[in-house]
Amino acid sequence: MSQAAWLEELSNEECLELLRSRSVGRIGFTVDGFPFVVPVNYRLVEAGGTTPDAWIALRTRPGNVIDQAADDVAFEIDNVDVYHQGGWSVLVRGTLHEIDPDAANIRERFDPQPWIDTERDAWLIIEPFAVTGRRLHGPEIEWAFHVRAYL
Repeated sequence: MSQAAWLEELSNEECLELLRSRSVGRIGFTVDGFPFVVPVNYRLVEAGGTTPDAWIALRTRPGNVIDQAADDVAFEIDNVDVYHQGGWSVLVRGTLHEIDPDAANIRERFDPQPWIDTERDAWLIIEPFAVTGRRLHGPEIEWAFHVRAYL
């Protein structure tokens, strides 16, 4: 008998570790009353020390749809393993803020390095109010035949 799939909640530290390990995610917000989601390059910016504070930094073109987004946003990264029917996702909900890239050495320390570098001069951070994550453990795969039957 095979084991069924199950969900596991990720700890805050596991979520931060996954956010550190990636550089592309999706930001979601509302445009004209409808959801709008686009991929972006990002970098996790951590306060350091004993505080768990972390922000998502990204750059975009001044005046584009992200730069004009409402304050409340969502940011998501994930990984899906189709073969094993598993995966994980991390969701950051927070407030979007414009920042001055020349203040406190932001440009040197936290540049998310967009893949398209032209005119990406609007610097933004997402200040989280919630960071959550889940991991889906896929079912144990049960084979009808022994693996050597195929060799």
